[in-house]
Amino acid sequence: MTSKILIIYTGGTIGMAPSDAGYKPQSHFADLVKTSLNSTVYKTLAPFDMIELDTLIDSANIQLHHWTDLAKLISDHYDDYAGFVILHGTDTMAYTASALSFMLNGLDKPVILTGSQIPLIQPRSDATNNLLNAVAFAREPRIHEVCVLFDNQLLRGNRATKVHTSALRAFDSPSCKPIGHAGIDIEYRAITALPAKPKDFIIPTLTPSVSQLVLYPGISNAVIDAALLDPTVKGVVMSSFGAGNPPDSNEHLMASLATASARGVIIVNITLCHAGEVIQGAYATGETLNALGIIAGADMTAEAAFTKLTVLLSSGMSQEAIRSQLTQSICGELSNA
Repeated sequence: MTSKILIIYTGGTIGMAPSDAGYKPQSHFADLVKTSLNSTVYKTLAPFDMIELDTLIDSANIQLHHWTDLAKLISDHYDDYAGFVILHGTDTMAYTASALSFMLNGLDKPVILTGSQIPLIQPRSDATNNLLNAVAFAREPRIHEVCVLFDNQLLRGNRATKVHTSALRAFDSPSCKPIGHAGIDIEYRAITALPAKPKDFIIPTLTPSVSQLVLYPGISNAVIDAALLDPTVKGVVMSSFGAGNPPDSNEHLMASLATASARGVIIVNITLCHAGEVIQGAYATGETLNALGIIAGADMTAEAAFTKLTVLLSSGMSQEAIRSQLTQSICGELSNA
């Protein structure tokens, strides 16, 4: 069996260079790696191939089609490599990791996303450490999922979220323990990892039909209407207070939720809290959502809920099937399902 890794360079801070307008992605990253790392360190990456996207992306500019493109790229090369490393900007890395986890369901090899907070060419860069550790985990045959590797922590991709703008430990996974840790040795924690299961890749053309509604005190009717009543919207991820509680005294919000639900919009309710899960009905305000058919998103992250709903709605499933899938853990995105 080959131990060769495919590294996919999409852009992001790891390969950026300063410009008059701030950091910008630079091409020819393979050459940069070779000249920036000493020969001993560089040899630890081997054997590997590298693919660089024709158009590099600042991850703040990520679009739905980029997720499909990456999933197809991995699917097309799936049998040729032991694992995959995707070099990606940090701003939307958790979204990409989540989306790929749902499209590449049934992986039997690792797909590891990483990047850096400081470009490779800059002093004190965290890029080398993250790249080396990502490649090491990408060769771990017991990993059967999409992960985020950052600052020595290996996190489930659809449980990770960016928690800091500038700290080297930019990502955390509040509701799921790390799958691995890179210290003196590469530690893999099988108890928290996903078991192998049949390959079931679903890589649809993703359509922008999901909105996000973040509740806050004094939310305006215009914000509510834009998220819930736009006729192109087929799904909504609503972030509510505490254990999934909306301001049920807001008559416009509750009426709009009822209108959207009645016309077939699938609404998933997640919590604004960093950890814990939605328990609709623990409080009377949350029970009103049960009556409207709104789905409790348990402890899904905002990134996981958005990408899961986007992939399901784009896959051609029936509404009944989508609603059922949203309450089940497809690839470890939910704790108690």
